[in-house]
Amino acid sequence: MMNNKAKPVEFKLNEYLSKGLELLKKDFGNFIVAYILCMIMSIIPFCGLLAMGNFYKYCRKVNKGEQASVGEIFNFDDFLPYFIVQLIIIGGVFALYIPMFIFIPFTSVVDGDAVPPAFGLFMVLYIFLIVIAVFIVALLGFYIPGLISLKKVNDIKTAWIMSRIMTRNNLLTIFLFAIIVWFLSQIGILLCGIGIFITMPYFYTTHYFAFEDAIQQIEYDEIKEIGTKNEF
Repeated sequence: MMNNKAKPVEFKLNEYLSKGLELLKKDFGNFIVAYILCMIMSIIPFCGLLAMGNFYKYCRKVNKGEQASVGEIFNFDDFLPYFIVQLIIIGGVFALYIPMFIFIPFTSVVDGDAVPPAFGLFMVLYIFLIVIAVFIVALLGFYIPGLISLKKVNDIKTAWIMSRIMTRNNLLTIFLFAIIVWFLSQIGILLCGIGIFITMPYFYTTHYFAFEDAIQQIEYDEIKEIGTKNEF
């Protein structure tokens, strides 16, 4: 059994983009069906992230040439950790709005119906800081879905700590990767919207390779460490 140790990993942006496309072409029709099933499962409350994680499992099986069924998108084995992640996200969003809930009534009491300039400045700065904070947290937690679905790290605190370590020195590259993949995946919207069923699966396959490669990097060191200990 592997220890849940982590290290900063090498982020191979170009490799993930090319391999994601190759994998998509390998089982193109089923990937489209799998994405449609992801959309259907996302209708179920608190199952959107779970569907995404199951898609990564499907990618792994197809990539390794194992028997894979698109029906596995409806697997609920990892429901609890993803449910906890979504509760944390909801709690975080609510916490971000607390200063606004406090400040808005205060300004109405002080200045009546007039909106003070200070409030406008506060809102601009606050929204700017929120956007920056959300981006940073999202980047630091980039590997959490992969750790949950592909490495079975079900403790969210452990997954968060591991992801923070794995993303060290790679935040800008991961941000660039996210922008590129998002742009390419959204091209389908320009094709009367139908094309999104073709381009969005690419979003998932590229992320799968980013997760798979990172996990292989840290597991290689774990195997190496175990082998070294056994020699003694």
